[in-house]
Amino acid sequence: MPKYKLTIEYDGTDFVGWQIQDNGNSIQQSLEKAIHKLTNEQVTIFGAGRTDSGVHAIGQVAHFDLKTSLDTFQLKDALNGNLPPDIRIMKCNEVSKDFHARFSAIRRHYNYRIRTDGFILDKNYTWNVDSIDKEILNDVATLLIGENDFTSFSKNNENLDHRRCIVYESIWKTENQLVNYNIIANRFLHHMIRYLVGTMVEISRGKFEMENFIKLLKSPQENVHIFKAPAKGLVLTHVDYEEN
Repeated sequence: MPKYKLTIEYDGTDFVGWQIQDNGNSIQQSLEKAIHKLTNEQVTIFGAGRTDSGVHAIGQVAHFDLKTSLDTFQLKDALNGNLPPDIRIMKCNEVSKDFHARFSAIRRHYNYRIRTDGFILDKNYTWNVDSIDKEILNDVATLLIGENDFTSFSKNNENLDHRRCIVYESIWKTENQLVNYNIIANRFLHHMIRYLVGTMVEISRGKFEMENFIKLLKSPQENVHIFKAPAKGLVLTHVDYEEN
């Protein structure tokens, strides 16, 4: 049976996240419903990243198996015609049998957007905060480069074998009144980026000590009381695979 790879963008504001849940509509559920409506086949779609409720994407990747007479262009257009307006398939390609959207991924790219000017028209996509110090933010962000145990900066999950991640890029950049945090890693833990962003912002505002941040990074602790940035500023921008 052919396997298809999708590149997807979505506004996560009105969804409970990527994964199917009992408390509302998810991105995964919406995609599976669209495929079923189009083909009358019940399929399971697998995503590269299980984005949280309210988190957005412009480069989420997913795969599913399906027997269809439609070519990839027709399948993409037909799916878009059956999806809610907040979800859009950008690319559809047939891939090899051994491809897996999650387990074949080697790096994931995320962006977090902060505003410092009170502008409200993109309030669903940015975290509006007071003026922050980019130099301090980058001093902290640099500490994340390399391999670390992010237990202190993630939601507890007993099912994980370990909580170590390799961070390849961690940098804050300004664009007028927007402050963007870009982070690339081989994997991310539940709420990890939001805990990191929230804590870095509090350090830049003088409300949390960098020494405590370093201690939590070097000596991981369970269920630490730290700061978590809101979901709305976070975007999954790209997923890397070997063929990229």
